[in-house]
Amino acid sequence: MMTEKPKGMCDSAWESMSAFVMTLAHGGEDFYNGWMKNKKPAMISYNDGFRLVSFLIETLAEDTE
Repeated sequence: MMTEKPKGMCDSAWESMSAFVMTLAHGGEDFYNGWMKNKKPAMISYNDGFRLVSFLIETLAEDTE
């Protein structure tokens, strides 16, 4: 389970999304009260100072073998 900031990622971007990553990693869903058809992803945006940056954060099935 990846819940740490990925190497090379902007600190501000990670700060904007880390709470959503942790929630998804622990089974959370439906962040937008039915606004999105799929309840599992989170759509996160932040301003890097020059342009809007958006991330679609989704969970992946972990191979347990």
